[in-house]
Amino acid sequence: MSKRQVKVYPRFERLWHWMQVVLITTLAITGFGMNGVHGLLPFGATVMLHTMAALVLIGLWIFATFWLFTTGTWKQFIPRIEGMFAVARFYAFGVFKGEEHPYEKKFWRKHNPLQAATYFVIKWTVFPAVWITGLLYLSYNFWEPMPNSGFWLPIVANLHLIAAYVVVTFVIVHVYLLTVGHGFRHHVKPMLSGFDEVDLTPEQEAYLEQNEPWRLKG
Repeated sequence: MSKRQVKVYPRFERLWHWMQVVLITTLAITGFGMNGVHGLLPFGATVMLHTMAALVLIGLWIFATFWLFTTGTWKQFIPRIEGMFAVARFYAFGVFKGEEHPYEKKFWRKHNPLQAATYFVIKWTVFPAVWITGLLYLSYNFWEPMPNSGFWLPIVANLHLIAAYVVVTFVIVHVYLLTVGHGFRHHVKPMLSGFDEVDLTPEQEAYLEQNEPWRLKG
């Protein structure tokens, strides 16, 4: 195995990531505003901005899902048990003792086992919960005439709020974990440039040099 600077994050993946940052931050701020935490904007403007950001994010997620499956990138998010305990132990104890991260990033497996499992759960359970409850809440006028709609509305609203708090918690933990190990700048830089240091087998290195030289730096 040799360490090389490899472009593991293509342009769309980086664009997708930073658009999510902007949109989720907008949704969190406007969501807190609608729940009375702050009064930065008038309520009507807050609701409109929240709705617009939500619809753009749903469209982005739909396109990103299509991209994940057509490019085969979805395989990066399949969780594996192997190595998960070691990574969990590192974040719980090892990082405070100055230990090295137990996972070595590989070209075909850029997410460590704990990352992959977390992203898998978030993308296939929490995000859909936010979409479904949000769309139901937004379209309440259409199903209001249905029997017991007044009973279901607060349930939908509270489920949406709970799922949103889970997303906010995930973002906070995600940002915190960027500060451990080599530091915030080291972790964020690959998502800006696309290049990260990964382990390549001689076969992988030869394949990239011959077929995808643009992925290699230096």
